[in-house]
Amino acid sequence: MAPDYHPPVKRSVEIAGHKTSISLEPVFWSMLREAAMRRGLPINALVGAIDAERIAADTPPGLASAIRVWLVCEREARDGAIAE
Repeated sequence: MAPDYHPPVKRSVEIAGHKTSISLEPVFWSMLREAAMRRGLPINALVGAIDAERIAADTPPGLASAIRVWLVCEREARDGAIAE
C-alpha cells in the first residue's frame, strides 16, 4: 500500500486550559486518535501528557515534532509487544 502523502492539517487543541493549534499530517492525526481511544482519553488529554513529557526533555522539541516522535515510539512499542 502506498503512503497517503498529504500536507499537514492544522487543528486546535486545548492543553491545561490554553488553546493552541498543531499542524500534523493526516496519518499522524489518525494515529493520535487511535492512541487516545486505546487509552480511553480525549485527544486533548493525550496531547497534554505528550506535552508534559516534551517539556521535561533536556532539549524540548516543538509540540508537533514531539507528537510525531511519541506516536512512532508508541507504535514501535506496540509492534514489539505483539512480536514477542
